[in-house]
Formats: sequence, structure tokens, C-alpha cells
Amino acid sequence: MSKPNDKHESTIVKRGGGKHKHEDHGGAWKVAFADFCLALMALFLVLWLIAAREQQNLKNIVRDATESGLMDQLGQKPAIATEPSGSLIERFEVPRTGSAGDSGPGNPSAPRVGYETPAELAALSRALAELSADAGLASNVATVVTPYGLRVMLHDTDKQGMFMRGSALPTGSFTRLLQKMGPLFAQMKNQILIVGHTDASRYAGADKGGYSNWALSTDRALSARRALLDGGMRGDSVLQIVGMAERGPLDAADPLAGLNRRIELLILTGKQSAAVSAMFGAPGKPVAPGSETIVNGSDAALGALRSQLPATP
Repeated sequence: MSKPNDKHESTIVKRGGGKHKHEDHGGAWKVAFADFCLALMALFLVLWLIAAREQQNLKNIVRDATESGLMDQLGQKPAIATEPSGSLIERFEVPRTGSAGDSGPGNPSAPRVGYETPAELAALSRALAELSADAGLASNVATVVTPYGLRVMLHDTDKQGMFMRGSALPTGSFTRLLQKMGPLFAQMKNQILIVGHTDASRYAGADKGGYSNWALSTDRALSARRALLDGGMRGDSVLQIVGMAERGPLDAADPLAGLNRRIELLILTGKQSAAVSAMFGAPGKPVAPGSETIVNGSDAALGALRSQLPATP
């Protein structure tokens, strides 16, 4: 018989609250995860704000293109306006001087001032220079007194642009400058030609009916007109709006120069304004010695002109 062992084998079970390896970090991962979620939410918020702003800008551009007739299929039907329509341009408060009985710019019946002589046009040029300096755009504005009136050139520089690149949406500083010019123009008899210019950069694709520099320059001129009207300028002060695309560069040696991207305000003398109106009005007296005005299509002179046309190949 074998003797029983004095020592019995026993199973020892240890119980306790010892820490596991994965618990060495405690709750730090929870804090890191919360920070990550917060940063991600902030990123989504910023992206949403940017997308909303871009969408609003696109809506403004489409609305301006629609009102200017570029989108014929989406254009609005003609209607009698009962209230001021929306504008592509952001509106800023413009200080108005004078009451309804004063002769200030806020009074439509106020007497207007005519700028006809070179000295008067030079005085107007100095007033515009002061406005541009106050707006911080002195380097963006140039004026020239010409025989037909005052030529005001509002152009881009390397540091400051008048419009968002490739669009008719004006910058805030340019809008404020034009609105400050509005009350000054409201006091004058002279009429204005607004001319838009672009540089030689072109839109992608063939220039056959699509959006081009011709449309862009015209839309920018229309935007400038709106800002002037918002500033208080009378609607009948604008005689003509023209888009010249890249055909009239100030710096012909560098077609892409910022100087070529500009809006020009041609403040015409009374004589020049009448000449432009006659040019596009009903046919009347010849505008130049030796020229002839043909009213009736059966006129013998019309046949003489047709005889001078080259034969169709």
C-alpha cells in the first residue's frame, strides 16, 4: 500500500481588481476622440459656410445675367415695376445730405450743374480723385480731360481688383467707391457713357454664342451702373453702356496686364452728348460735311451704295 502524500495538491484561484494592460491609458482616448469629433464638426461648418456663400454668389451672377438678357430662355417677362428690384451688388448705406426741400443730391428736383469747360471738368476730376483717395483706391483711378468730356478710368492693379476674376461681381471696395460717386453725379447735367473692358484672357471653348469677354465687359458695365444708382445717381444720367471686351487695352504690350481690366466713365459735355444721341437716334441731318442721310429704301442713293458692294463670290 502506498502511503498517502503528506502534501495535497490544491488549486489556487486568485481574485482581485488588478489592472489590465489596455486600461493603462485610462479615459484619455475618450478625450482624444471627443476632440477629433469637435474638429470634424468645425470643419464641416466651415465648408458649409463657404458653399453657402459661393451658392449665393452664383445666384447673384445668374440673376444679373438674366436681367441683362444673356439667358433668354430663363428671362423674366416684362412687367411694370412696383418696387425696387434686387441687385447683384451688395448694398451699403450711403449718407444723404439735405431734406426734401433742399437742393442736395437726395432731392430729385434739385438744380443740376453742367461741366463744360476744361476748368470745370478739371474741378470734377479733383473731386473724384478725393473720393478715390478716401476709399483707398487712389492708385486704381485715373482721369483725363478730353475735348469730349472727362474720361475716368477705374482699373485693376496687381494688389487690388475691381471685380472678382472672371465674373461681374464687384469687390466691396469698388462698390463703395461707385456709391460714393453717385451723389456727385446726381448733381450734374452731364450724361455718362459706361464702358467695360477686360484683359486678353479668354474663356475655355469656342467663342460662338457662349459666355465671352464681350458679355463679361458688358455685365461689368451694368454692375457699375447699378452701384452708381444705389449711390443716388439719376437713371437718366447714363446715356449708353458699352462692352469692349479686350479690344481697347491701355497696355497693348501686355494684353494680360491688370491695367486693361477696367471700367471707364466718360462724362460727356453737352455738345458731345447731343452728337452721340443723334448718332443712334432717328435719321436726320448729315452729321459730317459731304455725307448723305438715306431715309427711304427706294432712294436712288441707296441703289448707288448697293452698286459699290462687292459681288457675292
